[in-house]
Amino acid sequence: MSVNINQFSGKKRIILQGIFDRATFDSLKEGKVDEVFVLEGRPNLDPGKKSCRELIKRGIKPIIITDNMSGFLFYKKMVKEVWISCEIVNKYGALCYVGAIILGVLGKRHKVKVNVFLNEDKLKLIGHHKDIKNFLGNKVAPDNVRGYVPMAEWVPQNYFDEIYY
Repeated sequence: MSVNINQFSGKKRIILQGIFDRATFDSLKEGKVDEVFVLEGRPNLDPGKKSCRELIKRGIKPIIITDNMSGFLFYKKMVKEVWISCEIVNKYGALCYVGAIILGVLGKRHKVKVNVFLNEDKLKLIGHHKDIKNFLGNKVAPDNVRGYVPMAEWVPQNYFDEIYY
């Protein structure tokens, strides 16, 4: 089922990035959100799978997007809020799944609220190069190409509007 971008005007829409605790999904349901965009979470896709599963359990129909599609959604003014999960948070920033800093920068640029939620799951900090060179069993790069696969990144606190512990 494809989505028509014109159907999103005036709705409360958020982007989810990372893996969240169940309580965070419960608060999402209570918040009367109209649309939830879920980033897939390459290379292992765990964030997208887990988030979609939890949203569906709560009667919220997610819209899964590729990680690099966020900029397009901001450009089209289709994002009202960003929720990012993190493993560690302090007064300097947060350790989040890779891609979070892009959402922070986009949020600041487009004046969209960016919230960070502490999650108890431990992040895998570095992936294996074969994780990025193959996708769902398909080779996407030649054997002689090296892969750089950070799975987490430090995001400075100035990119967040609110932090939930």
